[in-house]
Amino acid sequence: MWQPPRMWEGGTCFIIGGGPSFPRQFGVPQETIARVVSGELPPSAYSSFMAALHDKHIIGVNNAYQIGTWIDCVFFGDHAWYLVHRKALSQWPNLKITCSRNDNHSKEYEREGVKVLSRQGGRGIKGLPSKLFGISTDPRRVAWNHNSGAAAISLAVHFGVARIILLGFDMSMMAGFSHWHKGHGRTKPPPFERHLRGFSAIAEDAHKLGIEILNASPESAIAVFPKVTLAEVLQ
Repeated sequence: MWQPPRMWEGGTCFIIGGGPSFPRQFGVPQETIARVVSGELPPSAYSSFMAALHDKHIIGVNNAYQIGTWIDCVFFGDHAWYLVHRKALSQWPNLKITCSRNDNHSKEYEREGVKVLSRQGGRGIKGLPSKLFGISTDPRRVAWNHNSGAAAISLAVHFGVARIILLGFDMSMMAGFSHWHKGHGRTKPPPFERHLRGFSAIAEDAHKLGIEILNASPESAIAVFPKVTLAEVLQ
């Protein structure tokens, strides 16, 4: 298993989730959003609107890597998602990290240059203690929390950050959309209630660790972090 370097020690990290509020924060026209969600335009159509993030530390969850190479790393926890994106990820030049690991997949990830962290909670490494909710303090593992976006918070902590800004962490529908990108092939809304379960434990662990987490997703169903506007964060 890979151990993340503490490359952002004391810094601020943005984590881009999949929620539909994300491009709206940057003034992306509704027509452009609709065309990206339908698959008519690629997510890179958003990039020019997001210049304020281009020099920041960024973890992109799942499809966020498609927006641009200014995103420092992509993180995912779903091997089925990886199979859809494998070809594009092989051409993407930045750090690729997963907590989707079992004996059948680890060699494949190694060949493709995907770094592997153990997932605590659910199907983790046999014989090791499990931490389903919260933040893992073991640098080789992440707490799963039932979704990749919440698990990515452990990764940001392993990178050494002191402050984390959440973007697109809505955990709700918006104008009929569940994501800012084309869906993952599901016909039903994501299981938001299950996805929300880990955030109280994450907030408690972050307080103990002295890490500030701010939610820049204005209509987010996550109520345990201070909500801020993007303008406030970027000042």
